[in-house]
Amino acid sequence: MTTSVVLPTLTRPWGAGRLTPYPTTIRRPHATVAVDPTTQLGVFRDRTGQVVEMGKHGTSSGTETSTTTNSDSRNDQGHDQDSSQD
Repeated sequence: MTTSVVLPTLTRPWGAGRLTPYPTTIRRPHATVAVDPTTQLGVFRDRTGQVVEMGKHGTSSGTETSTTTNSDSRNDQGHDQDSSQD
């Protein structure tokens, strides 16, 4: 009795063609980030210990109201949404 070994066919993974090198890295202007105990906000400092301003970010809020359109035993509800951002 003779036993033969069948080797698997090597194929390239499907996603390998999509791979590209990482872009060039850049240095950020901060060296450390810590949380201010009073404001609970991140404080970014450069290599000399000076605070680095990282820009302002807007805030947003939204409201949603629920409406019921029938008075029988089945739920038939809709809702309205609005939002604002500064």
